[in-house]
Amino acid sequence: MSLCDNRFKAEVYQEVATLVDLLGYRTLHQPEKIAFTFLENGETPADSITYQELDRQARAIAAQLQSLVATGSRALLLYPSGLEFITAFFGCLYAGVVAVPAYPLRRNQKMSRLQAIVADADITVALTKKELLANIESRFAETPELPSLCWLATDNIGSEKASVWQKPLMSKDTLAFLQYTSGSTGKPKGVMVSHGNLLHNSQYIKQAFELTADSVSVSWLPSFHDMGLIDGIIQPLYIGFLGVLMAPASFVQSPIRWLQAISRYRATHCGGPNFAYELCVSNITPEQRDTLNLSSWCSAYSGAEPVRKDTFERFAAAFKSCGFQSRSFYPCYGMAETTLMVSGGNVKDEPVYHTVAADELEKNRVVQVSSDTHNVRHLVGCGRSWLDTKIAIVDPELLTQCAPNQVGEIWVSGSSVAQGYWNRPELTEQIFRAQLQGNNSEAFLRTGDLGFLQGDELFITGRLKDLIIIRGRNHYPQDIEFTVEQCHPALRPNCGAAFSVEVNGQEKLVIAQEVERSHLRKLNANEVIETIRQVVAQEHEVEVYAIALLKTASIPKTSSGKIQRSACKFCFINGTLDIVENWTKELQQFTETVEENSRFLQQLEVMPIGERRAFLTAYVCSQVAKVLRLNSSTSINSKQGFFDLGMDSLISVELRNRLQTSLECSLPSTLSFDYPTVEVLVDYLSREIIPLDFDLKSTAELENNDTDLAKDWEKLSDSEAEELLITKLESIRY
Repeated sequence: MSLCDNRFKAEVYQEVATLVDLLGYRTLHQPEKIAFTFLENGETPADSITYQELDRQARAIAAQLQSLVATGSRALLLYPSGLEFITAFFGCLYAGVVAVPAYPLRRNQKMSRLQAIVADADITVALTKKELLANIESRFAETPELPSLCWLATDNIGSEKASVWQKPLMSKDTLAFLQYTSGSTGKPKGVMVSHGNLLHNSQYIKQAFELTADSVSVSWLPSFHDMGLIDGIIQPLYIGFLGVLMAPASFVQSPIRWLQAISRYRATHCGGPNFAYELCVSNITPEQRDTLNLSSWCSAYSGAEPVRKDTFERFAAAFKSCGFQSRSFYPCYGMAETTLMVSGGNVKDEPVYHTVAADELEKNRVVQVSSDTHNVRHLVGCGRSWLDTKIAIVDPELLTQCAPNQVGEIWVSGSSVAQGYWNRPELTEQIFRAQLQGNNSEAFLRTGDLGFLQGDELFITGRLKDLIIIRGRNHYPQDIEFTVEQCHPALRPNCGAAFSVEVNGQEKLVIAQEVERSHLRKLNANEVIETIRQVVAQEHEVEVYAIALLKTASIPKTSSGKIQRSACKFCFINGTLDIVENWTKELQQFTETVEENSRFLQQLEVMPIGERRAFLTAYVCSQVAKVLRLNSSTSINSKQGFFDLGMDSLISVELRNRLQTSLECSLPSTLSFDYPTVEVLVDYLSREIIPLDFDLKSTAELENNDTDLAKDWEKLSDSEAEELLITKLESIRY
């Protein structure tokens, strides 16, 4: 290390006020050092960039931006994985333009989210690559906002423009970028992250992970995701170590590529959400493990979604022969609203585990028990706060600090807490300026997460708004989801949602769970549903009201992969989930007592053709009467609208479920909306589903023919794999 580097280590973190200053320092003192390397297909080094090259390209892009838009304008960044995103991001910073990273448009993706971001941030200019621009322009007709933007292909900008760049006035409080997070409601909110926030959180991560200029990271996380941007890109620049990058699709298609890159580059600092480690365990063979050397990996961080002890144990056991040590696991906690990191432990320590009584936790009490006790929950500690950050556990109703061993909402204060939500002053005041009862001197960020402190160690228990309360007992949805995904091999890990719906004035438990792609064709739905009901009743002492088995990669998630339970609930109530098979308690009771499915089809099949329509009409009337809880179907007027009769969205889902099961076919989720009377519905059924003058058995067989071929992840195309991961990564946070 040179004398300049030593001085940088000792002084520059206090001297620089912005990331522009930081890159300028790197360029001055380490111009030829490689900053980033990108691996094509996750394997072959395809492109590298030095600090000097990054600075020159950033200045050229900035100069072009300065000729087009004013300082402080917002610029949309739409880039595939690669180094072009990094040059564009720093080009925005160099121009004093606020960067707004977003994922590039995917095949068949709706424009609604991108449209919402453009409108919310008042975007004036959009940056992308020339090869993507033509595709984007072909979709301009789908939304009026996009054509009105100034579009700039940054790989068309010559480096000679760097000489005309003018450094704008900026400070640590200058807004650097907007990190859009959809949250649980699906409506995007732009977190305002300043240069000071980024520098503070970078120092935070440096100290917590004990990073040095000799560290190396390998990241597959998307650049528009806070973990991928801040830890995968900004952190290497902040410390001055090599950042190795690969596309998310490369990891999804073949998880071993990530571990091979760690082995090849002797990486020290790499990580991701819990599901990344699960993928490695399930997809990497013993023969492949023999080629790996993971002994350099000293901080394998896990964050963004619930950290699971059993995942750590399985990964450590699987890769022990590769030199991986269990103490290298580094559970941590953070979110976009705190720039990135909130808490983490000492990098040389083993993870901290805490076994508590699950029934007491449901009462917001923390009672430690032995691991062999019945009905326990294994929690993983997420470390402590660093620098000036303060963590408080607060009663969300009383706004007072909780007593020890009491679960409450996690509140955070410190210099990493972002400036608030873009253009949402009231929400910013509510979330970012919270104050404890009787203490007006300190403002906190309300995270919406639940947890407790044992000494300085933070434990996360769930999300405040996702709590399920049935008969006065609290049930954490992630506990139920974990139980469900473990109970049958046909169910996809980390792809389920547990939530409650109100039925006749009572809260009832609903499970929405994806099916593994390889199990779709030969799914034994009855077996899976019965298994789910049994294990949930045994483990959580709560009855399941409804189960929806979903197609692969269809469950609503946020932009970083967190299950959107509120969105799942909304889709369930409105019948818009992509359902493979479903079950409700009422439907089962009805089927068990009447055996209606086979009887209806058998009777219809032997009935004269001229009488079939009247029989079908009477049958549909009876089903409408049952879902509306009417004593007789004679009160149903076949021309009267369902919703005039008192049907709501939830009841319409039940009607669809009944007809789907009875007719042995697949019906559209919007059935009651599209065909809103018995008469219209019968017309549709007799025309499209069971033509009354055709053989019913052959029709039913055709309807049940599953044409969705099973696909292994490694066989997916790049775009398909990218879509699957983005769906998974749509703020995985508790």
